[in-house]
Amino acid sequence: MNDLTTGSIYRKLLLFAFPIFLGQIFQQLYNTIDSLIVGRYLGDQALAAVSSSGSMIFLMVGLFQGVALGAGVIISKEYGAKNITAMRLAIHTDVAFGLVAGIVLTILGVTFTPFILRWIHTPAEVLPESTVYFRVYFCGAVFSIMYNIFVGILQAVGDSRHPLYYLIFSSVLNVVLDLFFVGVLRWGVGSAALATVIAQVVSALLCLRRLLHAEEQYRLILREIRFHRGSFFSIIRFGLPSGIQNSVIGFANIVVQANINGFGQYAMAGCGAYFKLEGFAFLPVTCFAQGLSTFVGQNLGAKQYSRVKKGVRFGVFCSMSLTELIGIVFWLFAPALIAMFSSNPQVVEFGVRQARIETLFYCMLALAHCIAGILRGSGKAIVPMAIMLSFWCVIRVTYITIMLSYVHRIEVVFSAYPLTWCTSCVVFVIYYLKADWMHYFEKIEKKY
Repeated sequence: MNDLTTGSIYRKLLLFAFPIFLGQIFQQLYNTIDSLIVGRYLGDQALAAVSSSGSMIFLMVGLFQGVALGAGVIISKEYGAKNITAMRLAIHTDVAFGLVAGIVLTILGVTFTPFILRWIHTPAEVLPESTVYFRVYFCGAVFSIMYNIFVGILQAVGDSRHPLYYLIFSSVLNVVLDLFFVGVLRWGVGSAALATVIAQVVSALLCLRRLLHAEEQYRLILREIRFHRGSFFSIIRFGLPSGIQNSVIGFANIVVQANINGFGQYAMAGCGAYFKLEGFAFLPVTCFAQGLSTFVGQNLGAKQYSRVKKGVRFGVFCSMSLTELIGIVFWLFAPALIAMFSSNPQVVEFGVRQARIETLFYCMLALAHCIAGILRGSGKAIVPMAIMLSFWCVIRVTYITIMLSYVHRIEVVFSAYPLTWCTSCVVFVIYYLKADWMHYFEKIEKKY
């Protein structure tokens, strides 16, 4: 395992973050290829049906993933402090929560998909295929949740390599199944969701096998999977703010998607293609935000406070630099990149317009997520929740609603993203610079 409490800070953080980065590349590649195959083989209408998937899935899954983040903070902290008993209780409670959450999500997703799609003004010509896609996807929701739970446990104890291997395998499997189901058998848009579900089942089972045969201190024992009262309340305490944040941001994104849908299926397809590409900008954001959260959690548990500060500075710099580089590349090559999904000039135009407004502000997105990850790792999850809900939800939705009533152009929707990224970063930085972090870390030690 990668013990982040000893050795070179830069080397350890990079060794931990790099497999997450590679894993995210493969995950984003198969998400992107999924849309490429659908767009090329099934046409713009099918691409539009799939394109709104990100916002809706995040709305449904975000709460449970946020709580899983809280579990990761607890596990990494107990691992760093060598509190093996407490860590094992947290692991088995986390798995129990995932099972229940996955079953609930499956029922909700399958039942309410048509109502949500109508609520977000999905065009009538796209609605049937969208309904099929989402219902098939949510049939496998329990495996998606369990995969995230298992990966969170492995990463919390410093193992980011094995999740990478499993993700690479499942990503390749997903692409092969997409080509076979959609390109060869021509089964339609539902088969693209089916390919994703099968890949998620395989990746979850591989992670489960790893945990069942892991080192004894964090090995998963099936008969011990249950809710342990103390661990459950700790997980909820640290994870619920992130879960609420994810859910409300997901709701705000659904409102934004509804406004995009109002501009027609070409806007849905073009913006959907852009969002698939934008996922690549999230790669350094996600890997360093997760890496910093685990790094901070483990080193707080080990009482390595000065080490926390050095790692934080390095992680934020790397994330912002890499993300902005990706943004510049996207800005320059947006027309060719969007055209990979569809040759329709109207689809390409919508995607390029969005890219040219948002991509140069990716560094602000990275900064916000990194500081949020640092705060979660230190157990202070309320602050990022409050800031992100205020700016990425309330202000974003309010701005779009008011401005569209005066200027009915899709650029208003696009501009809401960099506007709220930048303003939230101002608040994040002010809070971060004014906070006495060393004093806060010492308080955390005394409290826990």
